[in-house]
Amino acid sequence: MRMQVHQVVDAGLFALSFWLAYVLRWNPVVEETLHLYRLPVPEPFQTWVLFLVLAGPLVLEAQGFYNRPLSSSRWTTAWLLAKGCLFTTLGIIFMLFLLHNVMARVVMIWFGDISFLLIFIKEEMVMLGFRSKLGQAQYRRRFLLIGTGEETARIRSELKTKSSGSLEVVDELDLYETPIERLVELLHKHSINGVIISAKRSFFDQVEGAIKVCELEGIEVWLVADFFKTQISRTGLDDFYGQPVLVFRTVPEASWESVLKQAMDFCGALVALAILAIPLAIVALLIKLTSPGPVFFRQQRSGLNGHPFVLYKFRTMVTNAEQLQHELGAMNEMSGPVFKLTNDPRITPLGKFLRKFSIDEFPQFFNVLRGEMSLVGPRPLPVDEVKRFHDPGYRRRLSVKPGLTCLWQISGRNNVKDFRDWVRLDLEYIDNWSLWLDCKILCRTVPVVLVGVGAK
Repeated sequence: MRMQVHQVVDAGLFALSFWLAYVLRWNPVVEETLHLYRLPVPEPFQTWVLFLVLAGPLVLEAQGFYNRPLSSSRWTTAWLLAKGCLFTTLGIIFMLFLLHNVMARVVMIWFGDISFLLIFIKEEMVMLGFRSKLGQAQYRRRFLLIGTGEETARIRSELKTKSSGSLEVVDELDLYETPIERLVELLHKHSINGVIISAKRSFFDQVEGAIKVCELEGIEVWLVADFFKTQISRTGLDDFYGQPVLVFRTVPEASWESVLKQAMDFCGALVALAILAIPLAIVALLIKLTSPGPVFFRQQRSGLNGHPFVLYKFRTMVTNAEQLQHELGAMNEMSGPVFKLTNDPRITPLGKFLRKFSIDEFPQFFNVLRGEMSLVGPRPLPVDEVKRFHDPGYRRRLSVKPGLTCLWQISGRNNVKDFRDWVRLDLEYIDNWSLWLDCKILCRTVPVVLVGVGAK
């Protein structure tokens, strides 16, 4: 509930910031003081308020702004907020570009600055109020821990470092050694606000009894559901047709950040194809004129969860390249199921140039537009190469949508000789995914492509 309240307030502050930036830019006094050019007043800003109200808090949530511990430093707060305000501002600029709307550049700069300042002041005021004696008395909640000594000690330690004093553990109870009646006594004695139960090693009938007692008392219960020890999976709670279920995920959970990723994929591919339309047509014509065969190379690749799709590339090899690969198999320079070869004799002269600067990959923007690929994600491999995976763990790279670029591309591409290192980079991306990571990879991909690092 606390997060939702902050999001509503921040949405209002984003809207206020845009209004202030808009009004200040066309204020005669400000124009004269800062020696700004007199511009015609654009369309009313109200049409953009709804976008700001919706997008601003979602971008902050994607940056982890609302999930940071209360004990976070001012630097952490300022850094996460600065990234959120920057991405929101860039998003508005991008929308203005797509819709061919005109807005003074200084308005967008002032909007980013004002929104950062207002929300940062709000956060400082919240922290001041929380740290005051009145705030501590009002917001601190008294909790009872239930579980074995080892379990309650672990939970107490985590609460001490993460709750920043908002939760106070007043007592502990071991259901193995203490009758359920003792729970009732402690609830009354300490005026408990909530109960935290660690059920890792407890019997479910005892846990059920404790929950029933708390139900009768009107006290909420938090069940720490770490029943099983997992190596990779993250545990989440979901609803299955009205029944609560535990979900073990090894891929990023669906969130507003993932929705923004899909929007970025679609808009990015659309803009790229619009900008590259003429260069792509020229490349297609050159391929047709310099070598016999089709312009595009189509191949079945393994997509999300291994589902096959047709990948498009500009043809850079002779038409019977796939048949000739069997003859060149002994010359493969990559370990594992992937085939890579320096100075591959199947590549056409024009194809060498296209491959060096990854121009042959540009038609895959169509795959991104169709939803089969993403801008950033593990590179899709041919279906027959995926079938030759000898390690079942390699298939986890198929658990997310494949992409045009990933950590492998910005780490030297074909200079990575061992397929295990390739998979390790893909899994590192999956385990640490964020929208910010995607943006960093995209930014680092541009110079890699322009210089042609590691391309073959």
